[in-house]
Amino acid sequence: MIQWQWKTFDELSTDDLYEILKIRQEVFAVEQDCVYQDADDLDKFSWHLIAWNVSDSGSPGIHAYLRVVFPTCKYREPSIGRVLTVKQARGSGLGKELLKIALLNIEREYKNQPIRISAQQYLCEFYASYGFEKVSEPYDEDGILHVEMLKKIA
Repeated sequence: MIQWQWKTFDELSTDDLYEILKIRQEVFAVEQDCVYQDADDLDKFSWHLIAWNVSDSGSPGIHAYLRVVFPTCKYREPSIGRVLTVKQARGSGLGKELLKIALLNIEREYKNQPIRISAQQYLCEFYASYGFEKVSEPYDEDGILHVEMLKKIA
């Protein structure tokens, strides 16, 4: 069973923060073989959406995660970043559910504002299915091609 949490940085416990940083390092640094500065000070100015696995079967801990950086802290708009699903949960639809819940929470927190994402280029089609449109040419970010995408106000 998945339990969802939507928290600001100040609402995270030290255990929450440790688990978030650990899973981000596992996915982005180890799996993707990418050396970069994950602790970028933006976590303090973000909402954190966490999907905790709380069932008896499977690995306990975080199974999906993303952060939403507050408007004007990185971009003019609220922006989604650090989107991940752990290996054992990929292909289960959890990533789709993660983004759907994030978009609902963003709409609640930031009514009628566009949303920006710096997406890994291979995921453009996935984000486009949620209304995001490419607004930049591909660019290299830490050795991985990315593209900025924007979800405009409906």
